[in-house]
Amino acid sequence: MTHKVEVENYQEFEDLIYAKDIKISEAIVDKILSNLNTKKRFIPVLEITINDENKILDLTVDRKDFIDTLEKNIEIHILHEKYEKCIDIKNAIDSLK
Repeated sequence: MTHKVEVENYQEFEDLIYAKDIKISEAIVDKILSNLNTKKRFIPVLEITINDENKILDLTVDRKDFIDTLEKNIEIHILHEKYEKCIDIKNAIDSLK
């Protein structure tokens, strides 16, 4: 099941991304970590509801991008001092390499 994010407009979602929102990062990381051994190529991660536009966007991560995505998200976890999760992310990166 994907993590659901509801925002009023697209700008609000962009603001969350630029602010390095830990909840979004945790949802992305948790979904990747739970799918490390999957055979699926694309993993659904977020379902973003944009109220003003009455749209739902589905964010997926390509298995080929797991390492890059985890490397970007470990920085967010460091910023928010989530060091225990950083260890899990680092172990996952090492195992994928």
